Amino acid sequence: MATGARVVGTAALVLVLAGGAYATLDAHDVVPGLLTLAPSPTPPPPFPTAPGAVEAPDPTSALTELDPAAPQPATAKVGALVDTLVHDDRLGEPAHVGVVVQDQLTGEVLAQHLPDEGRTPASTAKLTTAVAALSSLPSSTTMPTTVVRGTGDEIVLVGGGDMMLAADKGNPRTVLGHAGLGDLARAAAKKLALEGVESVHLRFDTSLFTGPGLSPGWEQNDIDAGYVAAVTPLAVNIGGKRPITPKDEYPPRYADPALEAARVFAQRLTEAGIAVQGAPTRGTAREGALRLAQVRSAPLDQVVHYFLDTSDNTITEVVSRLVAIQAGLPASFEGATTAVLRAVQLAGVSTAGAHLEDASGLGYGSKLPPAMLAGMVRLTTQPTEPTLRPIAVGMPIAGLTGTLADRFTTSPARGFARAKTGSLKQVTALAGTVLDAEGRQLVFAVLADDTVPGQWNGRPPIDAFVTALAGCGCR
Repeated sequence: MATGARVVGTAALVLVLAGGAYATLDAHDVVPGLLTLAPSPTPPPPFPTAPGAVEAPDPTSALTELDPAAPQPATAKVGALVDTLVHDDRLGEPAHVGVVVQDQLTGEVLAQHLPDEGRTPASTAKLTTAVAALSSLPSSTTMPTTVVRGTGDEIVLVGGGDMMLAADKGNPRTVLGHAGLGDLARAAAKKLALEGVESVHLRFDTSLFTGPGLSPGWEQNDIDAGYVAAVTPLAVNIGGKRPITPKDEYPPRYADPALEAARVFAQRLTEAGIAVQGAPTRGTAREGALRLAQVRSAPLDQVVHYFLDTSDNTITEVVSRLVAIQAGLPASFEGATTAVLRAVQLAGVSTAGAHLEDASGLGYGSKLPPAMLAGMVRLTTQPTEPTLRPIAVGMPIAGLTGTLADRFTTSPARGFARAKTGSLKQVTALAGTVLDAEGRQLVFAVLADDTVPGQWNGRPPIDAFVTALAGCGCR
């Protein structure tokens, strides 16, 4: 009995001592527990409270609006500038020079010389294609390149109007190379592999466009120089044999850009695990054929900006064919030029005296009156025509961008004029807008189509004229 009591007492003592030891260790944070000798931590800051929703402040414009109260130039003074221009010997005879200067806000003609006579427009003709495209097609329009099933083991690469395809991966941040044939090939290969297909025969379909790819009005020297490629609904790098860059704008072009694109696609398909038997051949996709894959170009408004800024002849011709298709006309030179002029007229600009042999202005057979060019430019600046605004802001900026980057570099017009250039042998043209010294925006168009021989002789007097308009108070 006593022994049992001693055992119980001893056990209790052990437990008490063990508990004391644990408490000591707990207080020194050696073992987990509630006790601690450490100082109390600083209470954490309260959880932040989100502010209540409030109305956003009124947006502020990055650019101030033009002041409608800015004084309009005096017609006599602007007329004197026009008279000096048309009598400049470097432009040839005054009878071969057409000029229009208008007030952008009111449309009043401030001065003009032979405004209604058609003249060779050179690349200012691209304004007609730009206005026609964005007035008749949604600005978000894209051009598809598609792979569909053919008969048997055939697949068909179908061109939808994109001549700006990249040879491999597309870049969604660019216009040239926005969509890539490599991306298209890999997507198609994945579908074919799921079906157990290991090899195919490849056809390519260019039936979207009709007629010749090269205009008979284009000089062979210009074609050989790479100023244009054969117009087709399917091409890599606008048909260039090497990448187009700001320092290499006109590489040699493949004689058959669509065939070369099909060869590139076949190579990418092979790399993706699908063998291509034989060489690609032309063919037409069956209506309702099963689609395997598709890529799409940049939106139309970005494509228009591209050809205005770079003055790219080939892409202008491609876009004019899209206008023809929209109008139900053949996607050929004849159908496209007819559709473009009709669309401009429907947009509200008179086309009297106008004739187009091509849509890009590379040939010499086209004629456009200065009044028509000025009318198109002013139309693109109107608040009632928001779909045409990409044209007004997409033209080259004097001394800064595109084909005007190396002109007006020390002129008061630098940064204050936007215009479409035009240059052929003995033809110099410029049409756009300029802000004068009083803050008044003017619309101008100058066409000189019999200048002193030498392509650059016409530029200095025309640039001096626009510079004078920019620096003019003219009251």
